[in-house]
Amino acid sequence: MPELPDVAVYIDRLEARVVGHRLEGVRLLNPFLLRTAVPPISDAVGRTVRGIERVGKRIVLALEGDLFVVVHLMIAGRLLWLAPAKATARNALAFLAFDTGTLCLTEAGSKRRASLHVVQGRAALEALDAGGIDVLAATREAFAARLVSENHTLKRALTDPRLFSGIGNAYSDEILHRARLSPVTLTRSLEPEEIARLHEAAQSTLREWIDRLSREAGDWPAKVTAFHPQMAVHGRYRQPCPVCGAPVQRIVHAENETNYCARCQTGGRLLADRALSRLLKANWPKSIDDLP
Repeated sequence: MPELPDVAVYIDRLEARVVGHRLEGVRLLNPFLLRTAVPPISDAVGRTVRGIERVGKRIVLALEGDLFVVVHLMIAGRLLWLAPAKATARNALAFLAFDTGTLCLTEAGSKRRASLHVVQGRAALEALDAGGIDVLAATREAFAARLVSENHTLKRALTDPRLFSGIGNAYSDEILHRARLSPVTLTRSLEPEEIARLHEAAQSTLREWIDRLSREAGDWPAKVTAFHPQMAVHGRYRQPCPVCGAPVQRIVHAENETNYCARCQTGGRLLADRALSRLLKANWPKSIDDLP
């Protein structure tokens, strides 16, 4: 799923192309993409884009007349920018045409999770916001207050859109590795120094990846993925940790997985994977040093 760094790059490139330009046409190829009926999406046609905003992981086209077109890419959704003469793309769900080109929303796979909302008024837009704070703008005090407002594991807290905006599975792994904190540590058990370390790690990790992805994107981010070879732990199961060299570990639950370095983050202790550790029982290794 595109997270805050990916969304930030999309927004930057979109601002240069569509702000100040009229939305000349909308073509939906899948009726289930549009999740609102009032106002109709036809009301957006002919209006000028006043700005591009972010609400969590959603990308918002703010149009004149206080109308907002809201795109949520979910897991497999992506945005393409097509030349004016080209209005076709593989896995396309919608085309938004401007005089400068066409914004195309695609979604790979058979599951249709990406969504498009059209809402009238700032209050209606804010209703789509889960309420998480912007980590990049948050002071240490605001970050700490939100972190301990509920007692969850750090992994769950960082990825909860009600607490923090725009952080998902990938960047929570990277943040926790940089902060040298276990993903299963409870938020209310943290010492002040650990919270400060997590706050700094969250801001520096997100800023560095926004800069890196922006440089790599060039004219437009053609390949948006949650897996990058430069990442420290996410998607790097059994590969060496760039800090200590120990093999990266993981916990798998449903469609999500948590990647971590046992030596850097858990004092060498291997965290129990719900399925695998129950299967192996007494044979489940307890320490990174017990691995063959």
